[in-house]
Amino acid sequence: MKTQALVLKAPFASLWADRDPFEAVEALQGQVYRALEGRRTLRTEVAGRGYFVKIHRGIGWGEIFKNLSLGKRPVLGAGQEWRALERLHQAGVPTMTAVAYGERGANPARQHSFIVTEELAPTISLEDYTADWLERPPAPVIKRALIAEVARMAGTMHRAGVNHRDFYICHFLLHTDTPVAPDALRLSLIDLHRAQTRDAVPRRWRDKDLAGLYFSALGIGLTERDKLRFLRRYFERPLRQVLTQEQALLRRLERKAARLLARKQRYGGAL
Repeated sequence: MKTQALVLKAPFASLWADRDPFEAVEALQGQVYRALEGRRTLRTEVAGRGYFVKIHRGIGWGEIFKNLSLGKRPVLGAGQEWRALERLHQAGVPTMTAVAYGERGANPARQHSFIVTEELAPTISLEDYTADWLERPPAPVIKRALIAEVARMAGTMHRAGVNHRDFYICHFLLHTDTPVAPDALRLSLIDLHRAQTRDAVPRRWRDKDLAGLYFSALGIGLTERDKLRFLRRYFERPLRQVLTQEQALLRRLERKAARLLARKQRYGGAL
């Protein structure tokens, strides 16, 4: 099977110098986070450092046609994440660092690919960090700083031509190696295996990302003023202009939020 793409950086460039990288990556051992027929995700350690490994083995024509029939673009391999990470680094959006990537096979249903990224640690997801905000509200300066940084990262990502497709607060990692402070907090965006990269993000996909982010933050006690702060920072336009030009998006978000809240009240569960 012909190799179509291969990038190896330290330590894997030397570690796999005399090996088939596709066989070497399959031999890696560690904690398995996901094991599906077409994809495996695990954490491994090399020379005392942690890495996350995603291996794609092809999803088959049946799954490809199923996704297409539902209007979804199938994830064929690790290339989508590799391209998204490269674009985000170029744009200045903090994210994972890939140290190995490979792709081989011309048949999209049987393509074999992998990507290895450096572990981001110590970190906590924003979902976990904000879990008790309703009962124990954070310091206002911390909340405003987090909103501003999430908005900046989201806006920069979309202006760089990348839409995430799983854009939830659980995929923002807050670095905890230093105390969380408004002038020193660091966030990184993860889990980009479904991300799409284009010259420009279509409004439909931009709105889907924003909807996902908004819905995932519904239960953390954000105020109307917090939402306006996000919009102003995300769009980098005067707030009055945003509220006028983005009425369709804002109405859609509120309608969806109302349905989710009603469902939560009806079933008494989480959003």
